[in-house]
Amino acid sequence: MPAVTDPRWDPAQYLRHAGHRTRPFLDLLARVPALPGDPPRIADLGCGAGNVTALLAERWPGARVTGYDNSPEMLDRARADHRGPAPGGRTDFVHADLRTWTPEPGRPCDLIVSNAALQWIPGHADRFADWIAGLAPGGTLAFQVPGNFDAPSHTLLRELARSPRWAGRLDGVLRHTGAVLRPEEYLERLTGPGRTADVWETTYVHLLQGEDPVLDWIGGTGLRPVLTALADDPEARDAFVDEYRTALRAAYPAGPHGTPFPFRRIFAVAH
Repeated sequence: MPAVTDPRWDPAQYLRHAGHRTRPFLDLLARVPALPGDPPRIADLGCGAGNVTALLAERWPGARVTGYDNSPEMLDRARADHRGPAPGGRTDFVHADLRTWTPEPGRPCDLIVSNAALQWIPGHADRFADWIAGLAPGGTLAFQVPGNFDAPSHTLLRELARSPRWAGRLDGVLRHTGAVLRPEEYLERLTGPGRTADVWETTYVHLLQGEDPVLDWIGGTGLRPVLTALADDPEARDAFVDEYRTALRAAYPAGPHGTPFPFRRIFAVAH
């Protein structure tokens, strides 16, 4: 049975909604204070296709930026699309497992940042101590994670996977509501002697276009574990997607200007 943390990713599918997906990262970046290093050393955890890693290089020209991910498909796309570093800087992409990754000894980071990736790491809050210990004095840990696991897009997916038709094939494949902590829990875990934390949440209402746009969105993220689990049975995969599509159409009806898709996100910056 495929592990929930090891779905097979499709960079092209993920990037189909890159504009909407990038907006929370820009809002997170706006709250990151000045970095102490000159040049700064930046780690992007769960960099995916590298599209937000490139924004880090633009924000801090000359920085040494490294994107880390465990998906070969995503890393290949990142290396193909983002080869050119900012003048004087360096951008590279490295395979890593965030469940065990820590900054290199003797090479502290000025910024460790993660955009919509930590929800895939069970117990990710237990990694905070090691990551904060790997920051340079005055450094920052910043991340955002989806806070919509109780939204119809996710509850319908879990209910369908647990239904009699699919339970035997998909038991344990999907993430649960505990994949992320509550904002106040993040605040408690990140605040401590010598550091402060800012935690907030925002609900974006994305106006999506096209046919079955919510399915198209989820097809790049939350649906990936199911698609991976059923990859060897295209008929079953298509049948599951058809059932899910019908449920999503009822939950997210199209309006005259597109399909509204509310999406709650949780942000944290520890300095």
